[in-house]
Amino acid sequence: MDKIYNKHRCLLICLALALVTLAIYWRVHNYDFGSYDDSDYVTDNANVKAGLTYDGVIWAFTTGHAANWHPLTWLSHMLDCQLFGTDAGWHHTTNVLLHIANALLLFAVLKLMTGAIWRSAFVAALFALHPLHVDSAAWISERKDVLSTLFWMLTMAAYVRYVRRPCVSRYLVTLLAFALGLMAKPMLVTLPFVLLLLDYWPLGRFQIGPFGECANGQTEEVTKAQPQWRVVRRLVCEKVPFFAVSVMSSVITFVVQRSGGAVSPIEDFPLRARLPNVSVSYVKYIGKMIWPSRLAIYYPHPGYALPIWQAVVAALFLLAISVLVILLARRHKYLLVGWFWYLGTLVPVIGLVQIGSQAMADRYTYVPLTGLIIIVAWAVPDLPAKWRHRRIALSTIAFTVILAMSICTHFQLRHWRNGETLYERVIAVWPDGLSMNTKAEVHRKLALKATMLGKLDQAILHHKEVLSINPHNEKSLNSLAWILATAADAELRSPEDAIDYARKACMLTDFQDALLLDTLAAAYAAAGRFSEAVTIAEEAVKLATDDESRQEFQERLDLFKVGKPYIQPARKPPSDVRS
Repeated sequence: MDKIYNKHRCLLICLALALVTLAIYWRVHNYDFGSYDDSDYVTDNANVKAGLTYDGVIWAFTTGHAANWHPLTWLSHMLDCQLFGTDAGWHHTTNVLLHIANALLLFAVLKLMTGAIWRSAFVAALFALHPLHVDSAAWISERKDVLSTLFWMLTMAAYVRYVRRPCVSRYLVTLLAFALGLMAKPMLVTLPFVLLLLDYWPLGRFQIGPFGECANGQTEEVTKAQPQWRVVRRLVCEKVPFFAVSVMSSVITFVVQRSGGAVSPIEDFPLRARLPNVSVSYVKYIGKMIWPSRLAIYYPHPGYALPIWQAVVAALFLLAISVLVILLARRHKYLLVGWFWYLGTLVPVIGLVQIGSQAMADRYTYVPLTGLIIIVAWAVPDLPAKWRHRRIALSTIAFTVILAMSICTHFQLRHWRNGETLYERVIAVWPDGLSMNTKAEVHRKLALKATMLGKLDQAILHHKEVLSINPHNEKSLNSLAWILATAADAELRSPEDAIDYARKACMLTDFQDALLLDTLAAAYAAAGRFSEAVTIAEEAVKLATDDESRQEFQERLDLFKVGKPYIQPARKPPSDVRS
């Protein structure tokens, strides 16, 4: 009877968790693509937009596009395009559904291993509703995160089944799920290490006495006790194929990311700049878990500006916690497992190998945060063990924490409406903390997004911000000149300024870029200087490298020859925006 009751209770928990998460995240169904990597992954990727094709599948397994090798992620995006085209809402919804599936699997696996229904439910709820996970669930380009984590959870589930009844087929299923996860994102390289932690607790496979601890907390007699070193050796040897696959994936990832330019050169971020950021980032992630404020898609790397005392204090704090959990591990094994889950799973993305120019990223906590949540879920109920009102107090605390994090997630999702709101959030969080180059790039992308939305007055302001930082930014010079020369709104047009900006852009390329020359020709025509416009436009036609551009330039040349300037239509499709 109790078994049936627990089964029904688990089903209700799963249903509630799924519905609440879906309700909070459903607004992303109306969101647009962001302009941060989504173009590489979907909107400007012809292989993905074509859907599932034979050539596309071959490309997915052989490409290093976007400085990553993750064929299953490419196939997932292709399937979305096959089913929904480039409707951003459904791409977002797929991410959310995968996120919900991950939370449900996490609950199921923890409950299966520990038998603790409510503690497992708390871990799954915080996983699903914590605002640090918004990046992974709401960002289309982070499909690799939610998809790889799905295989992470499936690997753990398969591993528990193997531990319960070891056989070759169950072992191979576990290894296959692990390999598939690595083909979605190499973040799973630390999973063999986590499996060893799970062997320690809650699976109890490190037991060496006459009794071994079962997954449900009870004990069963072991027929023959073994020395501890033999038990450990056996468990490590059991993971050798997993570690071998991890090494292969790590090598492939490093080669692809380095060839794709994602790995920052050692001279840009030397070890003496990286190592202090490592310890500080570990502590900052903990802080953001407890108090999730000032969250953004980008956190600039401090480089040498990071005070060394902060790094030393952070390192000592981490060391003190590590020593403490080791000392308490005999009585509270979950402390060791949760803490080293957190430390270990962050290693690939903590900055020892610097990818990009960010110091840290919320999305990097998608799996590691689980370790800390496990500590909270098991440690807090252990504190007031003899308190009469313990159950009511714990339920109230858990509900309050989950509600608070849900509200934070609701507000954090506002910033993911489109690329414009995303970059505005970065500037709001880091008004003075961004490097000048990064700030210029953020303003340029905001200008591009504003142009796509037809908000040319805002685009002009953002391009001028870029040029105030870097007067030689060729793209902003060209884009600003194009808007000032061809805007449908006469109040926005400023032909003489357009000529000035366009000439500066052309001078940067010795007047050898067809697109820049076409912009200059349009600026001359807007000023009524048609003879100069014709001369420049003819040169642009000669330098055009593809038939489509050549035809477009020729059409404008024909207009200039009869004394007519080129004025953009009032509404231009995004593909026609000049960036």
